[in-house]
Amino acid sequence: MTSSLIYSSLRFFACLGSLVLGFGLPVRAESIDFVHDIVPVLQRNCVHCHGGREAEGDFSLNTRAMVADSGYVDLDSPEDSYLLELVTSTDPDVQMPPSDRPRMSDQEVALVRRWIEDGMQWDADYTFAIDTYEPPLRPRTPQLPEASQGRDHPIDRILDDYLAKTGLPLPASIDDATFLRRVSLDLIGMLPNGERLETFLADQNPLKRSELIDTLLDDQIGYADHWMTFFNDLLRNDYSGTGFITGGRQQISHWLYDSLRTNKPFDVMVRELIAPPSKASQGYIDGIKWRGEVSAGQTLPIQFSQSISQSFLGINMKCASCHDSFIDRWTLKDAYGLAAIYADESLELHRCDKPIGETSQAAWLFPELGRVDPDAPREQRLQQLADLMTHRENGRFARTIVNRLWYQLMGRGIVHPLDAMQSEPWNEDLLDYLAVELVNNDYDLKSVLRLIATSAAYQSESEVASEQSVGDDYVYRGPRSKRMTAEQFIDNVWQLTGAAPTKYDAPVIRGASQHSGEKNSDPIDLPAITGQWIWGPLENGTAAGQQSVVLRKTIKLPAGVVAGGAVVTCDNAYEMYVNKQWVSGSKDWTQPQAVDLRSALKNGENSIVVVVKNEGESPNAAGLFFQAHLNLEDQSKLVFQSDDTWEFNPNAPKQVNNKLSRIRGPWQAATVAATLPAWAKVVNQRCRLILAEVSTMGDALPMVRASLIKNTALMKSLGRPMREQIVSMRPDRMTTLEAIDLANESSLAEAFAMGADRLIEQSDGDTDYIIGELFRSTLTRQPTDHERELLMGVLGDRPDKSAVQDAIWAVCMLPEFFLIR
Repeated sequence: MTSSLIYSSLRFFACLGSLVLGFGLPVRAESIDFVHDIVPVLQRNCVHCHGGREAEGDFSLNTRAMVADSGYVDLDSPEDSYLLELVTSTDPDVQMPPSDRPRMSDQEVALVRRWIEDGMQWDADYTFAIDTYEPPLRPRTPQLPEASQGRDHPIDRILDDYLAKTGLPLPASIDDATFLRRVSLDLIGMLPNGERLETFLADQNPLKRSELIDTLLDDQIGYADHWMTFFNDLLRNDYSGTGFITGGRQQISHWLYDSLRTNKPFDVMVRELIAPPSKASQGYIDGIKWRGEVSAGQTLPIQFSQSISQSFLGINMKCASCHDSFIDRWTLKDAYGLAAIYADESLELHRCDKPIGETSQAAWLFPELGRVDPDAPREQRLQQLADLMTHRENGRFARTIVNRLWYQLMGRGIVHPLDAMQSEPWNEDLLDYLAVELVNNDYDLKSVLRLIATSAAYQSESEVASEQSVGDDYVYRGPRSKRMTAEQFIDNVWQLTGAAPTKYDAPVIRGASQHSGEKNSDPIDLPAITGQWIWGPLENGTAAGQQSVVLRKTIKLPAGVVAGGAVVTCDNAYEMYVNKQWVSGSKDWTQPQAVDLRSALKNGENSIVVVVKNEGESPNAAGLFFQAHLNLEDQSKLVFQSDDTWEFNPNAPKQVNNKLSRIRGPWQAATVAATLPAWAKVVNQRCRLILAEVSTMGDALPMVRASLIKNTALMKSLGRPMREQIVSMRPDRMTTLEAIDLANESSLAEAFAMGADRLIEQSDGDTDYIIGELFRSTLTRQPTDHERELLMGVLGDRPDKSAVQDAIWAVCMLPEFFLIR
């Protein structure tokens, strides 16, 4: 084995070991996810006879304990398990499911076998039993207990009383650095930089924590970038994947991002999702139009029924879409009643994919709040449903979303799992108080996040998990540590290393409001396109192959630039300089680039020079497109673009250290090229979006975030779902694939290499600075003496790129970096 292979192996096993030790969770190849892998198999094949009130053969699947004690499973010798014998038997008198039902598929049997071999993992609190608890429908305002020890925050009054009654101590408060890291990751998904850390720690203002919370929540773009992850999961929205290629699925990204950026009230969001006022939010209720034949449970109306139930009420309607549910009170008629609200035609009920000769009638789940008129037109039915769902007396609606927000910040739901809102909460007063506060604040989600984050409960030390604390009977002892999401991990690696991409896939405008009041209109107000495609000499509309020319524009600004930028693209490639400094370049003309011009332009005369190249071997169409929108200090606005006022020079210059060298020879008027249909498509679809963004930016363009990027192999292995189903909780178990990717994934290695260059340049090779900055930027603390000594030994007095790269990798693989504690 070569030394490089040995080193790579050591990195892999170091990563594997750190994950096992740090998270206290086993790392297994292709880890079984109980809720997503096993529960559907058991529901399809076993729960009919062995779940809920049914226990044929005295065998019940309702809880893990009942299965483990049944004698049907042998965890010491899994292959001897009687359950496996039953599901693999070919004897019609023995086999399970019985001979009058479909057999388990080979894949399902393999899943059950691996599940048993892996110790029969079972999510805490999950049961197939029918819960006799019936949650209240209407809101309830609980009476707050008396404050103790001067802690008068309403959440603390409820939880302090709870802890006193359970005989548990109050969790200790966290220090400022831990709080800063936790709240920054929770509210905007990003770690604080070193400057914010130092400023916050030095601040003696007793209100600094609440003021920081307000500052983070006021960061519209940071907030929207971060919470896109949560809502994309919850609303099954993405930028690529099943259905998008065939047109059988529509994004709601424009609408969703703007709703988050402008803090649209949650009830308004949901009404616009259920009864879309325009095509911008239509894609959610339309679901995925699958290709080919589908089962009754995959039709668009049934998807609608399942989606709105899970997203907004925490109800699992998937079981009831096939048959009356075995785990709660919802029936096949309930599921089809919701589906009929959406359907254009009458729906025949199917039980286990077989028609039963009964036609569904549009109906709402809680008629005591009002009813949907089954004879009304479809749009009117949807509007009635939207109004009922968001009715101020529908306490279940408010409780569901505040329970999800509590989970996001505190690591465990008040009702858990989150999509089992029929279950009894561990603290009913807390859930009801948060729900009533949401409604009283006009469904402002930020108000709930602020309420939670300002509590002493949120600002307490994380619970140290024990066997008792992760059992079936949950008792609150404080917040729980959470794993960074895939997007958070990647974002913060990018922030540390400067490796973020320059473009994103989500068709959103991060710096401008997206709206339109007209029915079925374009959801975004976009600026007009005035730029033209220009080049140097053209013959019959084409440029010579491998031709390079220089295009320039001189502008005189009456004042400095306070906001704005430009969009630029070139078929085929360009490098752009402003006042002789390089600012942008690309070789992919289909991906226009946003350029922040505020720091590059100055009051007075400015030179914009673009070196363009037609990379084709033979003559072909070529052109540069440029358009800038600027806001100046004198409050004037300026728009300028590529047109016949530009000049060209055939003598391409040399470029050294990002600076433009002298260009010799005469300048001539640029040629305006005829716009090709492909060019027009890129301008209309991409350039207008970018212009709307850069023209409204008052600060530097923020770093591109992973929430706005299509799913990658690394993000998948870190837990980002495919979003073909609604996901409210991501898996918390580590896998071998994850460890392999963290140790060897090329994009991570490239990012760490860029980060090494960056740190060396910033530090001028000062090892002590590199170590300090690395720890401040990742762990929000100074290194311990031992850590500093260890890294000093690795880096030496004059660290090289390879050593710094490995140091970044080592710190980013620490469980302390992965966890939000």
